[in-house]
Amino acid sequence: MGKYKIPFVKTFEFTKIIGIENIDFGKYVIIDDFVLIYAKERVRIGNYVHIASFTSVSGGGELVMEELSAVSSGCRLITGTDDFKEWGFGNSTIANEFRNVKTGKIHIGKFVVIGGNSVILPGVTIGEGAAVGAGSVVTKDLEPWGIYVGNNRIGSRDREAVMRHYERFLSLPEAERIGVLFARDLPDVS
Repeated sequence: MGKYKIPFVKTFEFTKIIGIENIDFGKYVIIDDFVLIYAKERVRIGNYVHIASFTSVSGGGELVMEELSAVSSGCRLITGTDDFKEWGFGNSTIANEFRNVKTGKIHIGKFVVIGGNSVILPGVTIGEGAAVGAGSVVTKDLEPWGIYVGNNRIGSRDREAVMRHYERFLSLPEAERIGVLFARDLPDVS
């Protein structure tokens, strides 16, 4: 279970979760050391999700991570930020009436992989099966099953192969689908 004692969720000594009451956790989730999740609004983390070290979730908006998605080390999932383009001139030290805060739900689809040190901005949906290259800044929705560097699609993932592999995954007993970190968490059925 780890630091936060969430069933079927592995957290570690230096994992930091603020607003845990706003988070719906799936099963077999790993949230590494040095991850910060600040959940002011609803956050849903599906089954078999990994959030790697030095990643942060901040901004005060919603986040959905569907099952079998992964966020690599050093990513920033920013669900809200000050917009300085128009009239906003503030930051968190001043009243909201002087700020132009923009929040937006981030939706990360099933089978999505986000490469290390990427930034996902508010209001972005990353479609099922998409892969985001390391160091990307994603400012708009990404279509399913594409391979992206930033917002630019550079290729496609093999959806059929992934789905065949997923069917095989689902055909296995639960104990054979999980990594060694969760084996001791399964109920004894003997």
